[in-house]
Amino acid sequence: MSELSLQHHAWLHLIQVPNFGYGAWSKACTAFSDVVALYQAESARVSACLGAKLAQAITETDSSDLRQRSAAWLQQGQGRQLLCCDEENYPALLHEIPSPPLLLYAQGRLELLQRPLCAVVGSRQATSQGRRDAEQLAYELGQAGFTIISGLAAGVDASAHRGALRSKGSTIAVIGTGIDRVYPAQHRALAHQIAEQGLLLSEFSLGTPPLPAHFPRRNRIIAGLCHGCMVVEANVESGSLITARLAAEYGREVMAVPGSIHNPQAKGCHQLLREGAALVESVEDILTTLGWARPSVVLPRHADATQGEHAGASHPLLDLLVAGPMDLDQLIELSGLTPDEVCATLLSLELEGRVATLPGGRYQRLSEC
Repeated sequence: MSELSLQHHAWLHLIQVPNFGYGAWSKACTAFSDVVALYQAESARVSACLGAKLAQAITETDSSDLRQRSAAWLQQGQGRQLLCCDEENYPALLHEIPSPPLLLYAQGRLELLQRPLCAVVGSRQATSQGRRDAEQLAYELGQAGFTIISGLAAGVDASAHRGALRSKGSTIAVIGTGIDRVYPAQHRALAHQIAEQGLLLSEFSLGTPPLPAHFPRRNRIIAGLCHGCMVVEANVESGSLITARLAAEYGREVMAVPGSIHNPQAKGCHQLLREGAALVESVEDILTTLGWARPSVVLPRHADATQGEHAGASHPLLDLLVAGPMDLDQLIELSGLTPDEVCATLLSLELEGRVATLPGGRYQRLSEC
């Protein structure tokens, strides 16, 4: 992307305005056709909608430096994008939470946002067993078709990312700094690997340092993006429990791995289990909780003819793709299937070599189907 669009100019300006959040944007939507109309409106009209103080702040805010740096960042490498909350490529699951980010910086494979997503979070001071459990469970979840979301923190987060990177599902890291910074610093190589093989996301402006208040905000994005959230080791004051409870509030499944009663890093998981979280002893427990079958159990096309579409007959999604590549939203709308059903079927068809994923999150039927 060589230049910022006017829409991006508008959003980069508004996210710099003090006290302009999702509530203000929702209110502005009642009076303005789009964000550009708000950005270009006269102060009196903005004041009538949002109040004099906020209108003055919008007028007086200087966002030129951020816009220039953002334009330069977009040009520095492939896979860099801005995801605005009013665009089609903005993650649909985030629209379900009370205060979604207005804008996300993204670097990597955006198509991962269209896959089934599971958060794996836990203690920064995880035991060696906790780190092994997180890495192995993330790997097995990835092999089963899930993309793993975590926060790039030390301990469980990093282990989950590493396990997912070895799998078919890959990983998304939601960070609590500007996307041009890495925290903790020792995860620089891991962050670069995720940017190449997975996806980095941040709602914070370029150059933003790792301040304590940023991590609960990061956690709400992790909770909002996932279909389920699993905690592997956490004490009772861990930020991971905040993520898990937010996930529960958002209607996501919450799971926890139990540990020794003598391990203080297991007490948070035990508390979640007492509150109703699903107990996880193996990846099968996760798949059962999320209502997911392993792709490997899909019958081959030469199976008994009574098995219908898996016996080589055409599938409705394959029939739709005859017309050409389509994205997930088009397939959901035209097929009448649920998002989970479409994602599961596409993954199975991809593993069978009947569908390929294209840049931009589109799917193409392969000629040999």
